[in-house]
Amino acid sequence: MTQKPKLDVITMGRSSVDLYGAQAGGRLEDMGSFQKYLGGSPANMAVGAARLGLRSALLSRVGDEHMGRFLREELAREGVDLRGLKTDPDRLTALVILGIRDEASFPLIFYRENCADMALSEEDVDPAFIAEAGAVVATGTHLSNPRTEAAVFKALTLARANGARTALDIDYRPNLWGLSGHGDGENRFIASGMVTERLQRRLGLFDLIVGTEEEFRIAGGSEDTLEALKAVRRLTPAVLVCKRGPMGAAAFTGEIPESLDEGISGPGFPVEVFNVLGAGDGFMAGLLRGWLRGEDWRTSLTWANACGAFAVSRHGCAPAYPSWEELQFFLRRGIVTPALRHDAELERLHWSTTRRGAWPSLKVFAFDHRAQLEEIAARAGVSPAEAPARIGAFKLLCLEAARRVAGDRPGYGFLSDGRLGARALHRAAGSGLWIGRPAELPGSRPLAFEPEVGEDCGGLQEWPLEHVVKVLCFIHPDDPPEMRAEQEASVKRLFLAARRARLEFLLEIIPSKVGPVGPETSADLIRRFYEIGVYPDWWKLEPFEDEAAWLAACAAVEDHDPHCRGIVVLGLEAPEEVLARSFALAARQPLVKGFAVGRSIFAPTARRWFAGEIADAAAVEEMAARFSALCAIWERARAQETGREKETAR
Repeated sequence: MTQKPKLDVITMGRSSVDLYGAQAGGRLEDMGSFQKYLGGSPANMAVGAARLGLRSALLSRVGDEHMGRFLREELAREGVDLRGLKTDPDRLTALVILGIRDEASFPLIFYRENCADMALSEEDVDPAFIAEAGAVVATGTHLSNPRTEAAVFKALTLARANGARTALDIDYRPNLWGLSGHGDGENRFIASGMVTERLQRRLGLFDLIVGTEEEFRIAGGSEDTLEALKAVRRLTPAVLVCKRGPMGAAAFTGEIPESLDEGISGPGFPVEVFNVLGAGDGFMAGLLRGWLRGEDWRTSLTWANACGAFAVSRHGCAPAYPSWEELQFFLRRGIVTPALRHDAELERLHWSTTRRGAWPSLKVFAFDHRAQLEEIAARAGVSPAEAPARIGAFKLLCLEAARRVAGDRPGYGFLSDGRLGARALHRAAGSGLWIGRPAELPGSRPLAFEPEVGEDCGGLQEWPLEHVVKVLCFIHPDDPPEMRAEQEASVKRLFLAARRARLEFLLEIIPSKVGPVGPETSADLIRRFYEIGVYPDWWKLEPFEDEAAWLAACAAVEDHDPHCRGIVVLGLEAPEEVLARSFALAARQPLVKGFAVGRSIFAPTARRWFAGEIADAAAVEEMAARFSALCAIWERARAQETGREKETAR
């Protein structure tokens, strides 16, 4: 019995960082800011394939620097196997600067002089690694250099000997073959006998060859697409897939007919062309999903065309590619607006099925408090001038307590502000902790934002992507209409700004501080926020002592957003025994992932520390002990509920 490959596909070749102009419709010279994305055709394909449920890996090189680490982290987040990604100690990671001028002009500059991925060599190709793959996909650029060509040839030879499939994306960029200058990165075709000869001597190694009409012209050595396809056919029995832009694509499994229209095709998708860069890589990801899972060519081309449609209507390359769930939804529902990036329902699904990481449980030490700590410091005799620095120092101790409890385990985090707790935020960068950061002015009602956020919420553009935007809103269903409308507008403005800044969003609501509450109070507020288009990644709710309130709140979330990350329980400085009762109720709800508690952990210690009654080390020890105790209470409550579920299932 043949063992099933551990990997569906290995893509090999370019891996780079894309800096995409954030402004569209102008010259690259006039673009003032850029979005940083993973790039490089094989890297894009690996990400696109992983999002569609394939087990993908990348065989390439990156530099031993920040950009190389960025690519590693991005690929890991997407679930791409990194064993074939080598670190080059002597070369920089490749870089591309790109812009969107209009529907036909996409200026780009390749920074690829002696870059890491072009140093890929035969020594980087591990036979045992190749043996794990069901398919190996190469791209044309790596046939342009003797060293990288040798690596491609070795990988393909090994793959074919193992019975794996092989594919080529021609991916022709004339200036990467040395045919034009640095300012000609946008050019997609220059005839060259040298390029044709180099490609043709390797075409027989592939089972599938994919390219645009221009790319088949260079591969076939003819200015006529049909004649070029026939020339390629004489060299290989591979399935040839010719991409035809808005007309979709055609697959040829046998002899080349007299018209491209006679090839096997899938339906096209009439979407707005906003950005064609990376569309071919998205197309290839969809095609690979069908090809490697045994679908017919019409189905495979349908998926490929749809993935290409997502790419041309969004900003960036790999970030634009759909998840499998998103693709299936799109195919069922169809096009609502040709500009897919303006389709709110589709964009919500895209965000929630491709966002960073997973948090099946979350235990958060919340020390984002500002007014409360200022009050504690003042009572201890700390002057207003000294208070910011002293509070900042205390928040570093809180962070140390959180890190001590978390260790190397996942599922832990903290909340800290950027005004008094900036040093804690900076120190925690890249720690693996979940990091939440408040946007609201403490105690504001109606809701107002911290100066660092700004009334237009433009300050969020300065926040690191790992920060979660948290906002606390004191709101009640019985609020006066004017008050309610103003607060809802503020929350929605912040939510939309968070999405534009690619930041997750946590909405905390506390109605009990405003008016009387019942089992449906928080649920009513949750439903209302969904009605106005606010879809938080996280909810932070009061510690209900009524199971009916938990059932109502969870139902309200699940009815509107099945992809919500979950709910965390806040503390309100409740004593441990009260929190334990609340945790026991909350843990019965699968949607409740944990807690975010602050004053119950730090308040007793803060009073003593600001008064000079306790040293730093003892303060950390005390807070770590309380945080650890709450974590244990939560874990016992969750374990008890899990045991109850197993008993019921028997």
